[in-house]
Amino acid sequence: MSTAAAAPARTGQVLADLLPASRVRDAALVLGGAALTGLAAQISVPVPGSPVPVTGQTFAALLVGTALGAGRGFLSLVLYALAGMAGVPWFAGGTSGAAAPSFGYILGMILASAVVGALARRGADRSVLRTAGTMVLGEVIIYAVGVPYLALATGMSATAAIAAGLTPFLIGDALKAALAMGALPTAWKLIER
Repeated sequence: MSTAAAAPARTGQVLADLLPASRVRDAALVLGGAALTGLAAQISVPVPGSPVPVTGQTFAALLVGTALGAGRGFLSLVLYALAGMAGVPWFAGGTSGAAAPSFGYILGMILASAVVGALARRGADRSVLRTAGTMVLGEVIIYAVGVPYLALATGMSATAAIAAGLTPFLIGDALKAALAMGALPTAWKLIER
């Protein structure tokens, strides 16, 4: 077995660490993570009665954090947020700016990407159960920031914000977590062969 094949089994690494290290690599990964999140946000389905659509961006943000690690994942999501605030139309449904009631979810994604990235560096993306826990924690962080922001931005009560900004998304988030539970541990298994 070669040294490269044995290296992925060590904790302390995320998937991105398997690429040859360089500043160019890190910059490309950060830019790519932001772009992936922006592309995934274009998968947007309106939810009746909610100003927040179902999107692929939360899934992308958690994958970016997990695959790139806390630092690069955090920077990717900060870049995504700053570019969108500056006018790049890559928030949900091709929107931009910080005025949307759903902008709090983007702020939550920044924090969540760092947390899931730190957990991935400790091996939390290597098994189905640990990946499930990591994704659920990431989603909880996104909602913990997004739902109160939604309430403040719209004047909704906490109950109304939960009904509009959390409840309709639980089934979709369970499906996203299931996808990650299959994809991330499988990627590690394939690399370790």
